[in-house]
Amino acid sequence: MMPSHPRRHRSRYRAAALLALLLIGPTACGDGEPAVTGTVESVTVSITGGTVSPAPGRIEVSRGQTVRITTTSDVADMVHVHGYDKSVTLQAGVAGTVEFVADRDGLYEVETHGQDLQLFQLVVR
Repeated sequence: MMPSHPRRHRSRYRAAALLALLLIGPTACGDGEPAVTGTVESVTVSITGGTVSPAPGRIEVSRGQTVRITTTSDVADMVHVHGYDKSVTLQAGVAGTVEFVADRDGLYEVETHGQDLQLFQLVVR
């Protein structure tokens, strides 16, 4: 029986290590910044006659995840994500989108400022 070639073993270990890095991905960026997970949590909300659909509730995301909130209202308004100070101005009947990386743990209100409606609570863990 012939002994296996050392180069083959190194190649296998390198391939396994590369695969592990690709599957696991980075866990943190420099300067204490969270890693972006690559997934996007898309939330779509509509407001008609002062009624929010779907009904306000809680949406949970992982820290570092991108959040995309698309809102359509039958009247002009502004959507604001408290704690992140992200907002989008809405024109009546036209969808507006705000997108950001949820990089801080906590509970954040997402609401309109003109109609003073709660759209949902964003939970980041």
